[in-house]
Amino acid sequence: MLRFTILLVLVGAVLVPADFAQANGAAAPTAPSIAPLPLDTVVDNLIHKNEERARALRSSEATRIYHLVYRGFPGDREAEMTVHATYESPDTKDFKVISESGSKLILNRVFKKLLESEVEAARPDMRTRLQMNRANYDFAMVGYDAGEGRYVLQITPKSKSKYVYHGKIWVDAADFAITRIEAEPAQNPSFWTKKSEILHDYVKVQGFWLPSRNQSNSDIRLGGHATLTIEYRDYKVKTALDSPPISVSASDQLTWPADASLAGAAP
Repeated sequence: MLRFTILLVLVGAVLVPADFAQANGAAAPTAPSIAPLPLDTVVDNLIHKNEERARALRSSEATRIYHLVYRGFPGDREAEMTVHATYESPDTKDFKVISESGSKLILNRVFKKLLESEVEAARPDMRTRLQMNRANYDFAMVGYDAGEGRYVLQITPKSKSKYVYHGKIWVDAADFAITRIEAEPAQNPSFWTKKSEILHDYVKVQGFWLPSRNQSNSDIRLGGHATLTIEYRDYKVKTALDSPPISVSASDQLTWPADASLAGAAP
């Protein structure tokens, strides 16, 4: 979740000002119905299960594909980067660039800055301030997606920051993990960004909810539009009870529902 708010800051505050200086989806979820459990019970279970999964996840690996398209003043730009990402509990992240193509500006001043910021954001003090709990957010029940078995909650941050967001989350009714996020930053990421929307989906991998696809859409003040997607493939997960890592192929992932949540862990 945090990587998307960082991403929006970089797209708005890095890509567009640099250009200016040089020149001068997913289908909508079904409508919610009446929820079978009250709000407080859902939130209590969500927080508790997130903590359990965070303690259980020892490490993870994945291939990420970053793709950004910018259209507008002073010119169109596009780039793609493939990265091997590793996470070691409790707060160590490492990234190795496998391939890159396209705009050097996006590669060096958006993608690579995003990776650096994500490493920094994994620090315990930062994670504490941004976790999905009652200390950081207020929750309201929107309803229940009976077709998918998911609660729909409205979330509102208790403090304004470009690193927290307001919007909706979908919580799996069986595992009490966030499966989808539709949100906007609580504070405009930068002067150059007029509006930003976040779509965040996860996939269930060996009992953990790990990112499967992220998308951000940003309208730029000078008239441009930026769309960035991150695809996650080939997960390997190691838990506190595992010996060797558990490999999950990209083809296997495609057969699973996109039900996901950071689950207190940070892949």
